[in-house]
Amino acid sequence: MTCILIRHRAGLFFAAILIFSAFSTPSHAAGALAVGKCGAYGQAFDYKRQDAAIAAARKQCNGDCTVVTMKRACAALAIDMKNPCGAFGYAVESRISSALNAASKKCYGYGGKECVIRAWACDARG
Repeated sequence: MTCILIRHRAGLFFAAILIFSAFSTPSHAAGALAVGKCGAYGQAFDYKRQDAAIAAARKQCNGDCTVVTMKRACAALAIDMKNPCGAFGYAVESRISSALNAASKKCYGYGGKECVIRAWACDARG
């Protein structure tokens, strides 16, 4: 349980860094999240071109991966920690909170017992 809390706090810390850096640096608006089996994923954000973001996300993901794109939005992936090769859910929404909630709900909806966020990213001002 302590490990999950530490990961959660670390995730919140990095989320804050990304939010603050989005306002201080110029950004592009193409991103992608690749989702594979057993918790495999790849992510790419703030690319100039959508095809480049897709290629970068797919390159990071092991195996046969489904790619979802984001443009000025956020994407999240939740997996079942009790069975990482089982239920998972992913979502693309305009706000990070909505993406996190939707991905978690989908994971539980597909039979997950202990769904946690595995990956997330926001593109440009998503």
